[in-house]
Formats: sequence, structure tokens, C-alpha cells
Amino acid sequence: QVQLVESGGTSVQAGGSLTLSCAASGVTYSKFCMGWFRHAPGKEREPVATIYSPSGYNAHYSDSVTGRFSISRDNDKNMLYLQMSSLKPEDTAMYYCAADPGVRRCITYIGSLGEADFSSWGQGTQVTVSS
Repeated sequence: QVQLVESGGTSVQAGGSLTLSCAASGVTYSKFCMGWFRHAPGKEREPVATIYSPSGYNAHYSDSVTGRFSISRDNDKNMLYLQMSSLKPEDTAMYYCAADPGVRRCITYIGSLGEADFSSWGQGTQVTVSS
């Protein structure tokens, strides 16, 4: 089991930018598929982005954030990041960092990923985008 702690969530105006961070511990971090999910009130938790390789090769994004968000990881520091730009009010949600051993989840179509696909979760960090 990996321990995950997110940070960086805050309130921001539409059009702004924000970077979320996730610190991982307890495991060989480089061997895990990492992802960001979000959960807005009244909606199901949805995948945002996944990444396995630190180079960002084959990172995957949901359609709603493609071109605006960028996921990255630093395996030396056991850190995961989500750079968000051109934020919209509909990006308002609790953002969660998630981890799963191996590469399988990171080569799965992101639209099919759900909460049950990742074995470890952080406590979440709130992002609020005002218009």
C-alpha cells in the first residue's frame, strides 16, 4: 500500500492556473501507475489523467482537460503533479491522487477507469474555480 498526500488546492478565478502536488511514500514509487481523479458535487468520481513514465510518454488525459492540464511525475522525489491552466468553473472539484501497482491502469483507456481500478488514494485537495 502506498501513502498519498495531495496539496495545492485553492480557489482561483476562471482562466487562471494552478498546480497540484501529490507526495507518495511507502513503496517503490517508480513501479506504480499514477493518476489524478476528481469528484464534483452531484457527479461520480472521474479520471483526469494518468502517467507511468517520468518522460510523460503515453500519459493519458480525459477529453475535458486535454490541452489544458498536464500530468508529470518525479520518481527521484516520489512526487506527482498536475499542472492546470485555462481553468473553468466546471473544473471545480475535489482532486484525488491515486496509485496502482504496475503499468496496466496506465495503458487502459482512461475513460473506462474508475475508483475500483486504483488501490491507493489520497485524501483529496479542493479546487474551486469562480467565474
